[in-house]
Amino acid sequence: MIWSREETLSRQEIESLQLDRLKETVYRVYEKVPYYRAKMDAIGVKPEDIKTLKDLAKLPFVTKQDMRDSYPFGLFAVPKNELVRIHASSGTTGKPTVVGYTENDLNTWTECVSRIACMGGASKDDIAQICFGYGMFTGALGLHYGLENIGATIVPSSTGNSEKQIMYMKDFGTSLLVATPSYALRLAEVANEIGVNPKKDLNVKIGLVGSELLTDAMREEMHKVWGDDMLITSNYGMSELMGPGVSGECEYLCGMHINEDYFIPEIINPETGEVLPVGEKGELVITCIKKEGLPLIRYRTKDITRLIYEPCKCGRTFCRMENLSGRSDDMLKIRGVNVFPSQIEEVILSFNELGPHYEIIVTRDGYTDKLEIRVELAHSTDSFGELQKLADSVRGKLKVMLGLDAKVKLESPNTLQRFEGKAKRIKDLRGKA
Repeated sequence: MIWSREETLSRQEIESLQLDRLKETVYRVYEKVPYYRAKMDAIGVKPEDIKTLKDLAKLPFVTKQDMRDSYPFGLFAVPKNELVRIHASSGTTGKPTVVGYTENDLNTWTECVSRIACMGGASKDDIAQICFGYGMFTGALGLHYGLENIGATIVPSSTGNSEKQIMYMKDFGTSLLVATPSYALRLAEVANEIGVNPKKDLNVKIGLVGSELLTDAMREEMHKVWGDDMLITSNYGMSELMGPGVSGECEYLCGMHINEDYFIPEIINPETGEVLPVGEKGELVITCIKKEGLPLIRYRTKDITRLIYEPCKCGRTFCRMENLSGRSDDMLKIRGVNVFPSQIEEVILSFNELGPHYEIIVTRDGYTDKLEIRVELAHSTDSFGELQKLADSVRGKLKVMLGLDAKVKLESPNTLQRFEGKAKRIKDLRGKA
């Protein structure tokens, strides 16, 4: 089901709407946000210089550091008494990034998530269990209001107490699961531990997963435990831009449709900032063109992807972003080689003998970087010969994929840490040597 007619506008109609909203947004932030005005004045750009969509490239980038430097409300375009909601990041690596919403912003957010939910197969007949943490994190409330808006019944179970989550799924007849990919796998693991078969004993047919990278290998792993007929779609967003609802996959799983009437995407070279031609892979930059409270312009997401403008079979005309390759700030540089965790995950999940839980540890011995992969076995075995052969096979495949050698340490099942929110799989200890 397509939720709104805007999702089927012609390319000309989309770009005309984007330009009108971009011009209005640039004028507004220049007049109302001193921080923006100073950045624009510093490079000699005025609002009247924006005459075409290509002129977007004249504007300065905004980064997470800008949000921290202007903490808490320095980038807001409305006074605090016009805000009806404030969210913030955890601030684990510095000052939290603070975002605020007017009443119109909340309506926009609900609209965008309603579209994403419908793309992923949701309907008013679903019982949707939301296993994101409620609170300052935007994921739970974003999906909550969007799904509620299309008429679904909401089970706001949040994270944790996985056995009770399974009880709710069974007793309420949950048909749609909202979770991170790693927590969806953990729930299936717990279900099997307590004698509940997710494929046979539960009614979960749709997975709207987000907040983590969903690789094809991870999607296949989810199908193994939840069933091949489960429709698993990835959706994308971040608090700085709005929350979930920036883009999402439809049933054809050929990239995430971006809500282009609210967001203008660009792809840049992450090192030079140069805008790349359509189809090339680079860092995603997003401009918000309808937000009142925090209308970010050219926000550098650090996410690596490419844009696809070919028509989709679903009938939507918005461009799509390819499922993420990773984040530029998650990329590890090891002995001169760029390594993305998604490459390691692809290798691990290609072995049936291994489970989906792993840890990446990087250390430094003198001037040499060392890479170690700890990964759980799917099933226990006492055969040293089998374990050594498997470890060697994984090591060899990693070397082909990455172009460098890694130590592979096989762990017993249920050994590594499980995550209810975003999985933290990387330990870069080089700075602690």
